[in-house]
Amino acid sequence: MRAALAIANSDAGSSTDEARDAALEVLRTRLDVELATTSSPDELESVLADHPDVDLVVALGGDGSLHAVVAALHDAGRLPDVTLGLVPLGTGNDFARSLDLPLEPEEAARVILDGRLVEIDLMVDGSDSVVVNAAHVGIGAEAAAKAEPWKKRLGPVGYAIGALITGFTKKGAAVEIFLDGEPMPAKDRVLQVAVGNGRFVGGGAELLPKADPTDGLIDVAVSYAVGFWRRLTYGWYLRRGKHPEHDDVIYRRAKTVEVHGERMRCTSDGEVTPPEREHSWRIEPGALRFVVP
Repeated sequence: MRAALAIANSDAGSSTDEARDAALEVLRTRLDVELATTSSPDELESVLADHPDVDLVVALGGDGSLHAVVAALHDAGRLPDVTLGLVPLGTGNDFARSLDLPLEPEEAARVILDGRLVEIDLMVDGSDSVVVNAAHVGIGAEAAAKAEPWKKRLGPVGYAIGALITGFTKKGAAVEIFLDGEPMPAKDRVLQVAVGNGRFVGGGAELLPKADPTDGLIDVAVSYAVGFWRRLTYGWYLRRGKHPEHDDVIYRRAKTVEVHGERMRCTSDGEVTPPEREHSWRIEPGALRFVVP
C-alpha cells in the first residue's frame, strides 16, 4: 500500500472527530495512512520532518488547516515532491468549493483514492507567506478585526456587528494599486482590494467569482464604493457574486499585485494582520499538486 500522512487539528470537537474517522476508514481501504494531530506550526513542522519520504499528505479540516499544511510544506521546500488531498471538515470550506470537492467526508476521501491530479497555483505575499485561497485589504479585514471581541460571545453574529461598526466608521483608503508593475487608473478612495486563487470566502460568498486556481493568474477585485449608498448597493451585488458588474468595481487578473498608501489591515486565508502601508502578492503557477474529482 502507498503510505500517506493525514494531518488534523488536535483541538477539533467530537463531531469533527467522527467525520475524520469516517474519512480515514475510507482512505485506509487502499492507503497505509498515519494520522497526526497538531495544534501549532511547530508541531506540524516536527511531524513533517519525521516523515521525510511521504509523498501524499491529506489535510483533514477546513481552510485554516489546509493553509497550515501548505505553509509548512512550502517552508520546508517540499511542495514539488508532495501530492495534497483535502477532506473538508471546517465551517466554511471555501477552497474545497473552488475545487468542486464533495463536502461529505467519505465522498471527499473517495476523491483522494480515485480522483485526478492537477497542478494548482499558489499565491505568495511580500513576506513570503503563502495564500492558498484569498486575501483582501480594506473594509472586509477591518470588519473581521472589529468582530473579534464579539465572536466568542455571539458566534457568527459577531461578524455582522463588525461589518456594521466598520460600515459607519471606515471611509476608504487612499492607495496606489499596481498590476504586473503597471498602475491602475486613480479613481477614488478604495473600499476594498481582494486578491485570490479561489472564488469563495466566508463559507460560500463569491468574493472572486471568476477565479480559476489553475490559470496561473491572481484575480483582483477593487471596490471604490466608499459612499454610504454606493456601499449598500455594492454589498447587495457582493451577496449575489455580481459585484464585478457594479460601476464602482474594477475586476482584473495579474501575475503580481501591489498596494501602497494608507495603512490597511489584511485578511489572508481568514487570518487578520495588523495595518500596513504596503501589501503585495505574486503567483506561483502549478506549485501545488492536488487530487480533485
